[in-house]
Amino acid sequence: MNYTFLKKAFIMLCAPLCAATSLVAQIPAAIPGDYADPSVLRVGSTYYSVATSSEWAPHYPIYLSKNLKDWKLTGYVFNKTPDWISGSFWAPEYYKINDTYYIYYTARRKSDGISCIGVATSKYPDREFKDHGILLSFGKEVIDAFLFKDKDQLYITFKAYGLDDRPIEILGSKISADGLKLEGEPFSMLKDTERIGLEGQSILKRGKYYYIFYSAGNCCGIDCSYNIRVARSTNFKGPYELYSNNPVLFQNDKWKCMGHGTFVNDAAGKYYYIHHGYSKENTVFAGREGLVSQVDWDSKSGWPAFKALSDVPAVTPSITDTFAGTATAKYWQWDFRHAMPQISQANGKLSLSGTITQDNKTGIVLAIRPYSAVFEASVTVVNSNNELKGLAYYGDVNAALGIGIKGDSIVCWSVRDGKWEKAGGVKVAQPQNVGVQIKTDANHNCTFYYNADGKGWLAVPLTQTLSTGYLPQWDRSPRVGLHYKGEPTDKAEFADFKSEFK
Repeated sequence: MNYTFLKKAFIMLCAPLCAATSLVAQIPAAIPGDYADPSVLRVGSTYYSVATSSEWAPHYPIYLSKNLKDWKLTGYVFNKTPDWISGSFWAPEYYKINDTYYIYYTARRKSDGISCIGVATSKYPDREFKDHGILLSFGKEVIDAFLFKDKDQLYITFKAYGLDDRPIEILGSKISADGLKLEGEPFSMLKDTERIGLEGQSILKRGKYYYIFYSAGNCCGIDCSYNIRVARSTNFKGPYELYSNNPVLFQNDKWKCMGHGTFVNDAAGKYYYIHHGYSKENTVFAGREGLVSQVDWDSKSGWPAFKALSDVPAVTPSITDTFAGTATAKYWQWDFRHAMPQISQANGKLSLSGTITQDNKTGIVLAIRPYSAVFEASVTVVNSNNELKGLAYYGDVNAALGIGIKGDSIVCWSVRDGKWEKAGGVKVAQPQNVGVQIKTDANHNCTFYYNADGKGWLAVPLTQTLSTGYLPQWDRSPRVGLHYKGEPTDKAEFADFKSEFK
């Protein structure tokens, strides 16, 4: 997962890949929605997966499954941002040593913006992780940790030189038995001599061979070209032989740009690859979604091939939140770089306030992961004040749009290139318990509705057409959610949030 490198060098692999297709069948995502760079670990009969969260907090979502097909959000690695990190929570990797669970992860160092590899540990696979800070800093950037034990020696492997004018390399280093300290000098395992990208490595040992699976191409965005390739060696440190039939995973009728995953075996010993891909229908609006492929091996050549995990249920996700109880649902997240929300919940209402950074023209958005480019979402704004309260569709602090109520007026708005603009509105006689709604269509157009004064849902007249095309960010998708723009001494109160993805 080389985000910074790919911003610098936009890689296209058109000639060999336009014709290449994966053997993976057309199946639904196992973990639908924005879920990039997944790692997986089996504990008894339970599987745990963790993935990139980018700029959303809490950081690194953890999902649980009993069968690799049905997954449920169970928590996050970090509920609080570690002090040393400024952002870019990428590529977490599971590992277990004795009775301790490890997450090796990539994030940007606050002091200089350089991506480093950190490590956190817990006695549980899905909660109470303690951050140990930076484990590895290497040159201008180091990302994509992967742990492997060979002949009783533990190694960490990682991607280096992505920001240098030289071929990228996968490097390895010995690491201490407790997984918390590097030992000796790094060594080179694989080099990107073709200059097509090299990252997101995962290593398996089968028979006499070590197989290193890696991602090449452009990871992110509408013009992605990500694909999975493999090389093998009889020695862990190499040299590695590239497979002549690469790539082994790329695209099919439904999915494209498959990449960056890790392996897990079931109780019967079969291996599965948990990775991501873009839906060809929803592309960047649903993000890179979590896919599962089974690994098979050619009996003669010993090279691997992938096939789909069967019977993954097709789910059209929807979320209805009545804000029952006092605990906020785990699916709500926010852009931690630009807002510090204050959230409370009681008596069927969620209260939202907090502080924002000076450059934040949007306000506070408490959002859910997306599942489709086409959706409708609604919420009731319970309280009345002169602050803007409602719904937002949020790509980043300078790429958002929404609808809310402010005083006695329904307001549709957008933020683009750091500028907030009103896009339409209407006055209401009763400014309490007002419903607001956003709908998007397949052409990425937004329409807005309100429900006040007992008149049912009515369209808001707009002064300009609002398209969502500018919302998706390079490494993440836009999200819909609750919105508050106002003084931290005031608040928004919401009831009955509903979202349905088509």
